[in-house]
Amino acid sequence: MTAFTCALGVHGPRRLRVGSCSKHASKLAADRKSQVDGRGVLRLALPRLFRWAVLGLLFLSTLGAAEPTVAVGVARSDITPELPIRLSGYQSRPDEATRVQMPMTARALAIGSDAAGPVVLITAEVIAVSEVVSEAVATAVRAKYPAITRERIAVCATHQHTGPAIAGTIPFMFSRDLPVDEQARIERYTAKLQEKLIAVALAALADRKPARLAWAQGKTDFAVNRRLIVDGKHTGYKATPGGPVDHALPVLRAVDEQGGVRAVLVNYACHCTTLKGGDNYVHPDWAGEAAKRIEGTNGGAVALVAIGCGADSDPQPRGLPAVATNGGAVAEEVARVMAGEMRAVGQVTHAAFRRIELPLGRMVPREELEARLKGKPNIAYAAAQFLRQLDAGKPLPAAVPYPVQAWVFGGDFAMVFLGGEVVAEYALRLKRELGVSRLWVNAYANHVPCYIPSRQVLQEGGYEADHAMDYYGWPTRLAEDTEDRIVRTVHDVLPANFLKGSPR
Repeated sequence: MTAFTCALGVHGPRRLRVGSCSKHASKLAADRKSQVDGRGVLRLALPRLFRWAVLGLLFLSTLGAAEPTVAVGVARSDITPELPIRLSGYQSRPDEATRVQMPMTARALAIGSDAAGPVVLITAEVIAVSEVVSEAVATAVRAKYPAITRERIAVCATHQHTGPAIAGTIPFMFSRDLPVDEQARIERYTAKLQEKLIAVALAALADRKPARLAWAQGKTDFAVNRRLIVDGKHTGYKATPGGPVDHALPVLRAVDEQGGVRAVLVNYACHCTTLKGGDNYVHPDWAGEAAKRIEGTNGGAVALVAIGCGADSDPQPRGLPAVATNGGAVAEEVARVMAGEMRAVGQVTHAAFRRIELPLGRMVPREELEARLKGKPNIAYAAAQFLRQLDAGKPLPAAVPYPVQAWVFGGDFAMVFLGGEVVAEYALRLKRELGVSRLWVNAYANHVPCYIPSRQVLQEGGYEADHAMDYYGWPTRLAEDTEDRIVRTVHDVLPANFLKGSPR
């Protein structure tokens, strides 16, 4: 097999077509600058996507038939809500949404035979999933497939901010009690969503056929750190080049025995906030756009997009035209990665799931809560709910429940699932400790209880450390050792043979 290598930083060697790597990088940079709106992306990015797709097909034709196959199934389901419905993500919207700009989708990927014990990964274009929903999905799937125990199913949200509010997530999002009819529509949608997530998982399991799995990593750079730090303290939101960010774009591909692409799973660590608070319509943002384009380029494939540790990263540019720009950047890089060399992987040989408690930093006295009643609406509303809880004889929570999950494919490729809105420093640290070329980190997985700040973010303060806790229904910030607790748990759920190959 002939190939041509170009080094791409920490992401290791990539196989590209003949030509200068520097010229290729310069061309990509120039093309990115020209993608100023949605029309520009359609005009410029799609031809490149098709060129990469052709190269990918040529590469696939060289795969040896001796490579082992794995049972792989895929499915998708429309999860677009009935209207009107209240959207989540931005508090400022005055009314329910009454328009669908782009449909919402849930997708599922099943890997492994019944004998080996399959795993199922679900991605849903929603703001968040609660533990109640993910546990209901896991329980229903296990009822039909007893080998799929809790550690073998993962439910990930894309966290777009132009989708329905989900019952049991971000409970104080609106800093007021919603009208009864609005809340009822949210509850009905959440129940239907749960049913559809169960159905899409079962459909993927029923769809399993022999396929070859491979993965590789690319890179794209529209995620920008959003925390403005002055003298070591958070002072507001602003695009902050040089701040912590994870630009890696890992890709997992499943190819059937005829060489056709069946599934693509991609991860990128960035908020789905290309669209803003004034955009009061249903839309899956850049993640949905990327999935649509990847599926369009690989006819018949199902493209799942998961979100990495990008809770402190926002996309740039922003606005409706930029959805095509950002989604197109992901799809183009996926096509480039799949046109090059990818490392074959087998089925999951180790799966683990652990729930831990993340202690809050302190107990908040009643007097402090009463003083908060005079604060801003979000602070006052949260304080009122906490006081109501105390008046009912119920203690305030002392810790946040938190899920950590890991799958290992063979002995040298691990996929980690972290709950919550996880900031970039977690992925960067885990990759340093466990190996950047063999680790994939998904966030917003299984349960989204709150932001998950690093030790550095807690020291700097600001929205991710403090203010967001009001919306998520917690009386104070997480403890200073949160990062170490989570990282230690990730190490604990990985097997010894994987840890032996870690850089440290």
